[in-house]
Amino acid sequence: MGTFKIEGGHQLKGSIQPQGAKNEALQILCAVLLTAEEIKIDNIPDIIDVNKLIELLKKLGVKVNKLGKGSYTFKADDINLKYLESAEFKEDGRGLRGSIMIVGPLLGRFGKGHIPKPGGDKIGRRRLDTHFEGFINLGAKFRYNRDDLFYGVEADELTGTYMLLDEASVTGTANIIMAAVLAKGVTTIYNAACEPYLQQLCKMLNRMGAKISGVGSNLLTIEGVEVLGGTEHKMLPDMIEIGSWIGLAAMTKSELTITNVSWDDLGVIPSVFRKIGINIVRQGDDIYIPAHINGYEIQNYIDGSILTIADAPWPGFTPDLLSIVLTVLTQARGSAVVHQKMFESRLFFVDKLIDMGAKIILCDPHRATVIGHDFKSQLKATTMTSPDIRAGVSLLIAALSAKGTSIIHNIEQIDRGYENIDERLRAIGAKIERLEGN
Repeated sequence: MGTFKIEGGHQLKGSIQPQGAKNEALQILCAVLLTAEEIKIDNIPDIIDVNKLIELLKKLGVKVNKLGKGSYTFKADDINLKYLESAEFKEDGRGLRGSIMIVGPLLGRFGKGHIPKPGGDKIGRRRLDTHFEGFINLGAKFRYNRDDLFYGVEADELTGTYMLLDEASVTGTANIIMAAVLAKGVTTIYNAACEPYLQQLCKMLNRMGAKISGVGSNLLTIEGVEVLGGTEHKMLPDMIEIGSWIGLAAMTKSELTITNVSWDDLGVIPSVFRKIGINIVRQGDDIYIPAHINGYEIQNYIDGSILTIADAPWPGFTPDLLSIVLTVLTQARGSAVVHQKMFESRLFFVDKLIDMGAKIILCDPHRATVIGHDFKSQLKATTMTSPDIRAGVSLLIAALSAKGTSIIHNIEQIDRGYENIDERLRAIGAKIERLEGN
């Protein structure tokens, strides 16, 4: 188990470029299974979860060629479907939450898809009903082996239909789209997710020959085609990383520039951070954060009531940044409520912030009230363990702002979502050291 040793309390300075988007990568990489022709993808992040998926694709028979940093070609012209029934696949698939998204393209192109119950972050239940109900609506037969925790769908032919999703699931929508593009007839998906990464998938599929309309809305219409071809695709920067660096700059009173952020795809992220008092300046396609020497103040509602920050389906605020916002609030002027609606365990990392001296009341599994210190009481260094990707980075940000030297164990969780994070932080002045094998 790896460990970070962090000497906190130092101001940082310089520029940092966000990696390619993890959540987009997991969708886009699965989409290569939809065609026998070559697909070139750029800006792929070098992180554990993405690398695991690439290895899984190789074992399925996809020809993978690395052209350079973040640039690959994929060719799925000789897929080994027997691998899906193997003990090795059951083990490989369990270790990666994103493996669920191979099912849609395999079902659409080959008529069957299998997956073991995926693992991933310890942030509460993340049900798969939306995925499989969508496949069933398209005409697939569903089976579940309770003893092996193994799911399967099969169909001689998929047929387009109308469906109303019970939740605007990003991965569920992506999976259903990838099955429907090769189905017979027209599929209409209402209450579809419409995140930028989902839009990226639809645009890529359309370049491959799919016929998807309504991209960017919650009503998608998909006219099935017989075959898809190759294409080239470049992934967006990771909006969760961008939000993390905004929070880092504020908490450490640092002057930072976040480069090439694709502003038009950030939605409400800048405005939410502005509501908690952070000065965000647009400079072309970069974000400039001046040093917040005098701190930052939370904006109350116009009637004076306390601000509530909650997650919501796009274009609402992404749940992946709520833990970052909560951490940043610990040093703000004022108080706010953080309401995490989607996952019932994602706020349970706050006990570690409380150990560091933060004033947080965990009201229930979904809500926390944060009373900001206004930097009058600096967080104190401590030893902690990263429970998941987003909480891990939030604790890392807290440690970089804290007084003294902190230790964070289980940093493999952070490495699942952030590329070479310690090297990149050292480049802007952070005092962080990776200790292997502790």
